[in-house]
Amino acid sequence: MGRNRVVVTGMGVVSPNGVGLPAFKEAIKTGKSGIEHYEELERLKFRCTIGGTPRIEEELMARTFTELELKRLTASGVIYGIIAGMEAWNDAGLEVNASHDAEPLWDAGTIFGTGMCAMDTARDAFYKTDDLKVRKLGTTIVEQTMPSGISAFLGGRFGLGNQVSSNASACSTGSESIIMCYERIQAGKAKIMLAGGCDGGGPYVWGGFDAMRVLCYKHNDEPQKASRPMSATASGFVPGSGGGALVLESLESALERGAHIYGEIIAGFTNSGGQRGTGTMTAPNEAGTQRCIKEAIEIAGVRVEEIDLISGHLTSTMGDVLEVNNWSKALGLGKKDFPMINSLKSMTGHCLSAAGAIESIASFMQLEEGFIHPSLNVEEIHPEILKNIDESCVVRGFEKQEINIIAKSSFGFGDVNSCLIFKKYPA
Repeated sequence: MGRNRVVVTGMGVVSPNGVGLPAFKEAIKTGKSGIEHYEELERLKFRCTIGGTPRIEEELMARTFTELELKRLTASGVIYGIIAGMEAWNDAGLEVNASHDAEPLWDAGTIFGTGMCAMDTARDAFYKTDDLKVRKLGTTIVEQTMPSGISAFLGGRFGLGNQVSSNASACSTGSESIIMCYERIQAGKAKIMLAGGCDGGGPYVWGGFDAMRVLCYKHNDEPQKASRPMSATASGFVPGSGGGALVLESLESALERGAHIYGEIIAGFTNSGGQRGTGTMTAPNEAGTQRCIKEAIEIAGVRVEEIDLISGHLTSTMGDVLEVNNWSKALGLGKKDFPMINSLKSMTGHCLSAAGAIESIASFMQLEEGFIHPSLNVEEIHPEILKNIDESCVVRGFEKQEINIIAKSSFGFGDVNSCLIFKKYPA
C-alpha cells in the first residue's frame, strides 16, 4: 500500500516581527527585526533586558474571540497559538460549522505543541491565593495551563474528530508537531491535520533562561543587533514568543478541494542522542544529530547535492558552531558545495516551542516565491564555522533565487532532534 503525499495548504503566524502572513512575509523579505528593549526586565535586574513579543491589535483580538473568550483567556502563548491556528484554517479555505449539533470532522485533527505558554497565567493565579483560598484561582485556570489547552481549544473551535493532542519537546516542539501530523496523514489515518507550536513570553517564561546565563547580555543597548546567529560576536540567544500553524493535507484531498498548495513535505524524522557521548540535558550528542539529518534525507529520497537551503536552528550561541559542523559531517560535502544556510532567529529571537513552526512557514514562503531571507548581524562569521563551509554559503542579505528543496532543523533541551525536508510544488 502506497503512502499518501503530504502538502501544506494553509498557514498562520504570530511572530515578533509580523502578525499575519502578509506582515510576516514583508518582514522576512526586508530583514525587519522584532526585538526590542523591555523596561520590566531591567527593573527585575535581568542580565538580558531585550526580547521579541508579537504586537496583537485589539481589532484582531475582537475579531478572533467572543467577549466571553476574551474574559476567560489570559495566557499569551495560548492566544498566539489560537490566532495562528485560525489564520491557517481560514487560509486553507476550510469552513467552520459552529453548530453544537454538527458532525465532527472525523478526518481532521490537530497536534499543536507548546512548552511554557501559560507561565504568566499560572503565576498570576497562584499569586492571588493561598492553600485556603483555592477557589479564587478561577474556573478557567486548568484549561489555560494544561499542556493540551491549545489543541483542545482549536479542536473545539473547528469540530475536529481525529487526533487532538499537544506535544512538548522543548525547542524542537514546533517542528516535531509538523512531523507527527505529516506521518499521520502519510499513513492514511487522517486527511487534514493542523500542526503548530506556541509559547508565551515575559519574565516568568524567560527568567529561567536568564538564570542559566544562556541569554544575550552584551547588546541590551542595541536590541535589533543582538541576535547574531553564526557570528563570532554572538553572546547568547534573544528570547522570543509567538505562534505558528500549518494545515497539512493529503495531496489527494488538496487536489479534490482545489486548495492552494504552498509546498510539499517529503520527509520528517525525530530522534534523541540519549544524553550519551557529547549529549547532555542542554547539549547535543553529535552522533544523534547527524543521524537525524541523514535519516530525513534518506526518507526524502534526495541526494545531498539537491538541498538548496538549510533553515537552521541557529540560536546565536556557541551551539551554532556545533550545528553547522554536524550538518557538514552529515552531508559529507566540500566547503564550497555546502548548501546556503540562514536563520530566522536573527529577526525574531528564539520563539522556543513556536520556533520550528514559524521557521517552517518562512521556508514555504521562500519555496513558493523564490527568495531567500537574510540572516541579520553576521558581519563576522565565527572562524570555527568557516572551517566547515565557505563564507559564500551564509546568507546575509535578501536574495531573489528559485529554490527547490529546503532542509529545516530544530534541536532542543533533552538532546532531542527534528529534521524536515520541504519541496517546491509543483517541482
